[in-house]
Amino acid sequence: MGEARYQAVIGLECHVQLQTRSKIFSGSSAAFGAPPNTEIDPVCLGLPGVLPVLNRRAVELALRLALATGCQIRTRSRFARKHYFYPDLPKGFQISQYEEPLAERGAVEFRFGDEHKRIRLTRIHLEEDAGKNLHAPGGAGVSLVDFNRAGVPLAEVVSEPDLRSAAEAGEYLRALRQLVRYLGISDGNMEEGSLRCDANVSLQPLGAHQYGTKAELKNMNSFKFVEEAIDFEIERQQRLLERGGRVVQETRLWDSEKKVSHAMRSKEEAHDYRYFPEPDLPPLVVSDQWVSRLRRELPELPLARRARFARAHGLPDYDAGVLTAERELADYFEAALGGGAPPKKVANWIMTELLAHPDGTQRVAPEALGELVGLIEQGTLSGKMAKDVFAKMFASGQTARAIVEREGLTQVSDAAALEAACRAAVDKNPKQAQQYRAGKTQLLGFFVGQVMKATQGKANPALVNEILKRMLA
Repeated sequence: MGEARYQAVIGLECHVQLQTRSKIFSGSSAAFGAPPNTEIDPVCLGLPGVLPVLNRRAVELALRLALATGCQIRTRSRFARKHYFYPDLPKGFQISQYEEPLAERGAVEFRFGDEHKRIRLTRIHLEEDAGKNLHAPGGAGVSLVDFNRAGVPLAEVVSEPDLRSAAEAGEYLRALRQLVRYLGISDGNMEEGSLRCDANVSLQPLGAHQYGTKAELKNMNSFKFVEEAIDFEIERQQRLLERGGRVVQETRLWDSEKKVSHAMRSKEEAHDYRYFPEPDLPPLVVSDQWVSRLRRELPELPLARRARFARAHGLPDYDAGVLTAERELADYFEAALGGGAPPKKVANWIMTELLAHPDGTQRVAPEALGELVGLIEQGTLSGKMAKDVFAKMFASGQTARAIVEREGLTQVSDAAALEAACRAAVDKNPKQAQQYRAGKTQLLGFFVGQVMKATQGKANPALVNEILKRMLA
């Protein structure tokens, strides 16, 4: 289908719902999940005579994101009215920012396979959300409007068209979600609409310097759907161009069930929205002192923490990536190291045992897991015994040491006792001993099993192996 003739050019516009208690210009709750039209007020409904008041907390959260992405922050930004007429927009306009946004430039950085990607940002600006249209199933011709979301604070993050594949766009979006969660500014839940994404997709002939005509994709509420929709759009435009057609600038809706997009409307330009400065809000002034304080309060960011885990704790890059995927998990890992347990072994226990349970980090304290790994290192517990102890820790909330002491689970490492147990196993099974000495060395496992059975699983398996090999030589 002539894949080598075109290159995909993709830019994402992401809306991050800022985690404030109230809306951006009024005191109504911004929480998700309330019954329809119960979290509303005269300001977010645009009733006559009301005036918006800017939520300082929303500005702080957006500034955190701007600082974390290395943006240039305007000391003076302005709000504007963006006009369009949908039922879910009660005022007939949306308060947003246009010519003077809160922050510009900067980048989102992430790992893509073996590459380090740096996707430039055009801008980050503040705006209010619209309500939500609810359409009756079965094409009944009835639509309802829930205004609970109207006025919820958003930070819109607009990327440059630096992305070149659906998979790359998916990783960018995952990195942005990880970042906003690390910063504590949003839960990034796509299904609830806390993170929403529109994709601008065009095809550029290889070797050309000018971008092709773009189409905008909407209605994608998961990473999977974003990637599927972009792949579909790339193929649609490619087929169109190779048939001699031309791409129309338009907005398209993604149907996640049918795996197709369909045209919604022609794509608007800025002048279609009739932007003009919001007369009811003064300019937003951000002082150097405010920015300096927020910069000092930034946490260690995901990529930096991943690199430090690999460097300081000697972890493979894969392990460091898993452990830093969520800030809470990275904190858990470092807390588990407090008792001096080996980092790699703690990492293994977290990735194989703890993360096998969705609520593992809530049921087993990090210090308790570190203690368990320490008991293995000291020879008090074998790996098998430790797994049994972990199950009891998970069920009861008790520490490993308390369980070991109560149940007498200490591993037997006494050389004389193990010599006696190994000698008994060899003497009771002369036929297998003869077969082992004749070359059937896989029978070593049989003898180890006999010793473990005789010691109720408490024998140190490394010492047992060593003693048996010497006896059977």
